[in-house]
Amino acid sequence: MNSPKTWHEFDQYTTDKLISYDPVLENVLQTNAEEGLPSIDVSPVKGKMLHMIASLAKAKNILEVGTLGGYSTIWLARALPDDGQLVSLEYSAKHAEVAKRNLKKAKLDDKVEILIGAAIETFPQLPEKGFHDFDFVFIDADKQNNSRYVEEALKLSHPGTCIVVDNVVRNGTVLDSDLEDESVQGIRQMFDYLSDHPKIESTAIQTVGSKGYDGFLLAIVK
Repeated sequence: MNSPKTWHEFDQYTTDKLISYDPVLENVLQTNAEEGLPSIDVSPVKGKMLHMIASLAKAKNILEVGTLGGYSTIWLARALPDDGQLVSLEYSAKHAEVAKRNLKKAKLDDKVEILIGAAIETFPQLPEKGFHDFDFVFIDADKQNNSRYVEEALKLSHPGTCIVVDNVVRNGTVLDSDLEDESVQGIRQMFDYLSDHPKIESTAIQTVGSKGYDGFLLAIVK
């Protein structure tokens, strides 16, 4: 029973049982596919998990690193109060344009601002644009820069800020310190950065499902 086929089927089972059919989100995935975006959106169960964590954190200001077509963005933005805001950093202008259309259809474009460009270069600009004191941060972008993203996010956080970093297991390859893979090494550098960090309490959760064997990091700013 412990096989990728079972993981996928259980994801579908829980999606069918626990997540109501949502034509807006289904349309997002269809639009992303039609536009040729890579099929690397979070799964529905992961999207709902992000929504629930952001709700539990009572997040009013959310930062997302890696927009893609806006699927996870919508899950997160729906957790915001009426006066909440979300800023999402996206490297690809094409991905950002698709996401903006998807957000408009979801009637969330008034709560979300997408900034285009390399996130490392965009981070320092956020305070002057009025984005700071984030309550929730979701990092799901190029893994080689994970440690820098966490470091920059910490500068824009406050005690109690919740940080989630996706794809930190990568089929267990993160255990191989000699693997010449920038993504793997970037994740390992992030774990080194967080190890005994005086300002962040962290844990990592392994997951299996429709996206295979992976996991995420969950951190709280002290």
